Amino acid sequence: MCGIVGYIGKRDVAPLLLEGLQRLEYRGYDSAGIVITGKAPAGKPGALKMVKAKGRVRELEARVPKRFAGTTGIAHTRWATHGAPSDENAHPHLDAESKVAVVHNGIIDNASEIRAKLVADGVVFLSETDTEVLVHLISRSQALTLEEKVREALKSVEGTYGVAVLHADFNDRIVVARNGSPVVLGIGEKEMFVASDVAALVAHTRQIVTLDDGEMATLKADDFRTYTTEGSTTTATPTTVEWEAESYDMGGHDTYMHKEISEQADAVDRVLRGRIDDRFSTVHLGGLNLDAREARGVRRIKILGCGTSYHAGLIGAGLIEELARIPADAEPASEFRYRNPVVDPDTLYVAVSQSGETYDVLAAVQELKRKGARVLGVVNVVGSAIAREADGGMYVHAGPEVCVVSTKCFTNTVVAFALLALHLGRIRDLSVSDGKRIIDGLRRLPEQIGQILESEDEIKKLAEEYAGAQSMMFIGRVRGYPVALEASLKLKEISYIHAEAYPASELKHGPLALIEPALPTVAIVPDDDLLEKNRAALEEIKARSGRILAVAHREQEKADHTIVVPKNENELDPILMGIPLQLLAYHTALAMGRDIDKPRNLAKSVTVE
Repeated sequence: MCGIVGYIGKRDVAPLLLEGLQRLEYRGYDSAGIVITGKAPAGKPGALKMVKAKGRVRELEARVPKRFAGTTGIAHTRWATHGAPSDENAHPHLDAESKVAVVHNGIIDNASEIRAKLVADGVVFLSETDTEVLVHLISRSQALTLEEKVREALKSVEGTYGVAVLHADFNDRIVVARNGSPVVLGIGEKEMFVASDVAALVAHTRQIVTLDDGEMATLKADDFRTYTTEGSTTTATPTTVEWEAESYDMGGHDTYMHKEISEQADAVDRVLRGRIDDRFSTVHLGGLNLDAREARGVRRIKILGCGTSYHAGLIGAGLIEELARIPADAEPASEFRYRNPVVDPDTLYVAVSQSGETYDVLAAVQELKRKGARVLGVVNVVGSAIAREADGGMYVHAGPEVCVVSTKCFTNTVVAFALLALHLGRIRDLSVSDGKRIIDGLRRLPEQIGQILESEDEIKKLAEEYAGAQSMMFIGRVRGYPVALEASLKLKEISYIHAEAYPASELKHGPLALIEPALPTVAIVPDDDLLEKNRAALEEIKARSGRILAVAHREQEKADHTIVVPKNENELDPILMGIPLQLLAYHTALAMGRDIDKPRNLAKSVTVE
């Protein structure tokens, strides 16, 4: 959430910053702003020029004067935490003399205390934000360099931050810092960029440096240097981003969500490519940094994620138990980190995050590492914080995912868990024949996903029929329950229809009280050993005049409608059964006129608590 873009070089900076902000719109925001500086006339003090606006980047762009020239600047899209969305609360923030400008992602926990001290000293605040305290701390610092001023200010704050700072008296540089919120440097030819996400950079450079927590950087047009908040020099080696600017375009689709749903067959092919070992009916996962002896010593696996990643972890835990026969469970990382968990040396922890920067997951990883646990990361973004913090892991290779709600990354993450489960299973007791069976099933997935996507028109008609519902129920058993959870979340996120998910076996323990004609139920009904149990649940709903939409491998007599999906191996069926429900949510939201790529109140990368 929130987005930072900065540039220093020779080009006109305002168009570059506005373009960068547009590429970060998917992260979720409610206001935007831009501040620039140029060279001051000889003998005259410099000053910064700023424009801010509540609303979308297009509102900001409309306010930018035609004469707004400069070669250095920073810009921001804000997602409200302290203070409601408004022009005043939008970033950047300036000091009283328009000398210092700051943009900030994260939360300053002790902002109220700092604000009270500054007010007592006569400082006048113009916003309700926590960020503005940083501006005044930097402005009031007596240090001789901008780097020292920023470092001194950061020593006073507690919390998370990704910050970029301009100072009119030091107009040859931008100073940035990171603690818990991403900061990425883009290395150009006699020009430098900074952003909170590579999406804002790839149109101009694919050479990047990702700052670590506790690290700062100074950017000048022809150089950069990195160092710690304590002042020690660090070594930063640029890496090449594998994604190109075109990966962030809509590619002829009306929305990013539709584009990303349609990319899933190719995405799954990528996560499988080069990893399957037919000779031994297993897979190669060298990035785990876990040899066979260590893998056999694992007694339990705990998967941590938030939202969609947590749901992928639930399916992953089931796959690991079924194929590797290792006790496994998944838990929301946001809960795990606060309950003082017992960290067992024989437990392998797996952290799941699309961005690799999700704050609750990252904080859980750091706590686990502090306690000596072994942690694997399952992430999509190469070089992200969780990827760097973990002992090893897997990239899911879904490609850039721009829509706030996750689709292709969810699917690829579950496939990655299937690979992990197969790998661990073959090290332990999974037979060669079962290994071959799972590999054959994995190879069928891309074609079967394509078959599901071909039925989009039928799903669209069903979505239009159910779009009038005020609330919906989603049910599934064992393998189907996490699919129900994820489908319920998708519908809530983009259509704003209230939805709940329950294990089908729990219906008679309370939720049956809700069943009536006005409350449709979406039932996950795979053709496995629980088929008759699931059909019994449909009978219970039908007996109470409930409407039923089934997702199944064959038509279900008790359902009002059935979306039929191709059959794979029992263990892999959840991967396919979730995809039509992504389309159902999409077309329901479309029928209701929702802003699908940017649902209200939500952000793509949740980097604050």
